Amino acid sequence: MNLLLRITGLWLLLCSSALAMGQGLTALPGHVMAPEFELQDTNGKTHRLSDYRGRTVIINFWTTWCPPCREEIPSMNRVLRLLEHADVAMLGINMGEDDDTIFLFTADYPADFPLLMDRDGAVIADWPVKGLPTTYVVAPDGSLAYRAIGGRNWDEPELLELIRALGR
Repeated sequence: MNLLLRITGLWLLLCSSALAMGQGLTALPGHVMAPEFELQDTNGKTHRLSDYRGRTVIINFWTTWCPPCREEIPSMNRVLRLLEHADVAMLGINMGEDDDTIFLFTADYPADFPLLMDRDGAVIADWPVKGLPTTYVVAPDGSLAYRAIGGRNWDEPELLELIRALGR
């Protein structure tokens, strides 16, 4: 029931988040470390955030029923190709849905990055997610560098430069 209430609240925030499509990233002040997680992807492989230490990591919180989440997947795929030599990883963390729902979704919206499953909402509870989608950019040292609330065109030159600069 608690997860249902959180999802409902995030759905309401989604309406305002959708207005942010195309805006930049918000720099996060201070040196706050990203909360650790351990989740399985849709293929059963376990991913820990600490496994990506030393790389810039883009972490996208999403669901299949979120229109801006769907809209930004193609640009997230493109950004991975554009940054393939910049040591950047991307992870999508799905909120509370099962393997079958995600599998059916990816037939229409294929993702070129691991889709992790936060079935019980434990991971999203540790991250300050304000709406869907919410995306964090984690610096190579594991600190939270940027946040984006709402959908983005991730392959915009300004966003690419901010992400590239973290790895320098």
